[in-house]
This record gives sequence, structure tokens and C-alpha cells, in this order.
Amino acid sequence: MDDDLDLSLGGELDGAPPRRSEAERAIDLAYKAVARRERTVAELRTALERRRVEPDAIEAAVEELSASGFLDDARYALRFAEDKRELAQWGSERIARDLSRRGVAPDLIDAALCDRTAEAELDTALTLLQQRFPAAPADDRERDRAWRLLVRRGYAPELAYEAVRALERRPRAA
Repeated sequence: MDDDLDLSLGGELDGAPPRRSEAERAIDLAYKAVARRERTVAELRTALERRRVEPDAIEAAVEELSASGFLDDARYALRFAEDKRELAQWGSERIARDLSRRGVAPDLIDAALCDRTAEAELDTALTLLQQRFPAAPADDRERDRAWRLLVRRGYAPELAYEAVRALERRPRAA
């Protein structure tokens, strides 16, 4: 009968370490997840749900990582927007869509995108066009290709049109 007791306690009586609680497991998994790459709260919840962590333990992990500064959707949104603008040359609309898909709250998305002026957005669009089109578009088909490129990258259609026209007017360096 005593042997059954040893097995039911998970080996605690035979010198083996005690089992971790579900909250400790969730916190451990959460730290590992954010060590690989920065995540939003929603992404972390999804990752923990995939690992079949109980909802109460997920909440404990989110609270722990938020309190320790490892989980911050506002900071995530700012960094994401900056990286996508500079490295991928995305427009604000695409950045907003992607942040929303990642579970970032609309007010945090607005805060991350509010510092961008229309002039700065136009400059980034022009830079992208100059990289992709060494010569200004010669006909309607090329103008349409340039415009579609900008719209796919998340620039507003009106701004994309303005950028294509500005590219045509801009003198090229020889």
C-alpha cells in the first residue's frame, strides 16, 4: 500500500524533485518564448495555448512577464513600426494591419504610427520607387506597376499616386 502512495505523489518520497506547478511551467515556457523573439501579449497567449497550458496559468505568466518588462505591446508596436518603415519600407496602413493581426490594441497601433508625417511617408515611398525603378515610369503600364507596388507595401492609394507623380517630376542623377 505504501508503494502506491509513493507513485501517486509523483516520486516525491523517493528523492525525485517535486513536480512543478502549472503556473511555474507556464512562466518558464513564456520566458523561453520571449527569449527567442519579442512577442505581443496575444502571441504569447497563443503560444502557451498551443502548449496546452491552463488559462489561469497563462494569466499568471502574462502578469509575470508584463511586470518584469519582458512583455509590452506598446514597446512592441513602436519597434515593429520603426523596423518595418526603415528595413522593409512599409507604409502605415500595412504596419497597422499587421500589428492588428498580431493582437495589438488599436490605441497602441495609433500611438505607434502617430509620429509619422505625410511628408515622411511620401519620402519613404519615393525612396522605394527609386530603388525599384531606376528610370521614371515611361507609360501608364509602368506607372500602374509603381502605384501597385506602393499600395501592396501599405501606402494609401492617394499617397502612392502622389509618389509616382513626384518620381516622374524629380530630376535623376546621372
